[in-house]
Amino acid sequence: MSKARRRYSAEFKIEATRVARELGIDRTMLRRWKQQLEGDSAVAFLGQGRRAEVSEVERLRDEVARLRQERDFLKKA
Repeated sequence: MSKARRRYSAEFKIEATRVARELGIDRTMLRRWKQQLEGDSAVAFLGQGRRAEVSEVERLRDEVARLRQERDFLKKA
């Protein structure tokens, strides 16, 4: 069963392109964002902000693991 194609009015298309232009967003950028969201939306848009947070969490996890090893070594001594 095929899905019915959505149709948009000329006014809607004009307004959508006007908004994109006002925001300074190129159509290829919008297409890329859409593909990222359709893929794995959990990792979409990691960019500068979230990537820095993720790397900080990874660094802290490594530090916790190292501190636990030191603690366990001192308990055995």
